[in-house]
Amino acid sequence: MPRGDAGAAVVESTMVMALVSVLFACLLQLGLALHLRGTLVDCVGEGARFGALADRTPADGAARARELIAGSLPDAYAADVTAAEVRAGGLDVVEVTAVVPVPLVGWLGGGSMAVRGHGLVEVLP
Repeated sequence: MPRGDAGAAVVESTMVMALVSVLFACLLQLGLALHLRGTLVDCVGEGARFGALADRTPADGAARARELIAGSLPDAYAADVTAAEVRAGGLDVVEVTAVVPVPLVGWLGGGSMAVRGHGLVEVLP
């Protein structure tokens, strides 16, 4: 006696659930990467504005960015933060740069991403 389609629904639902699970994991990972980038943009921007104050130096801005990153993300993301005074568009600005690993699986990274923040240098009158 031929079995026909008996048991096909179980196999089909298993394959669909596996595909949906992979897509869901990819969306979660994309959300984590976007959260990481947004948090870093905010931290280096705040560090650059802090380092651009009249009574501060770019090194103070890098230290502030490291402090903010370490308070928001795993400590490894605060390891490579640099700051320098550069000229952009005819203006002196403090540029804070953070180079961090891009998370591929959870917080484990594969490549790297550089995020820069700028603050206009204040001059005492």
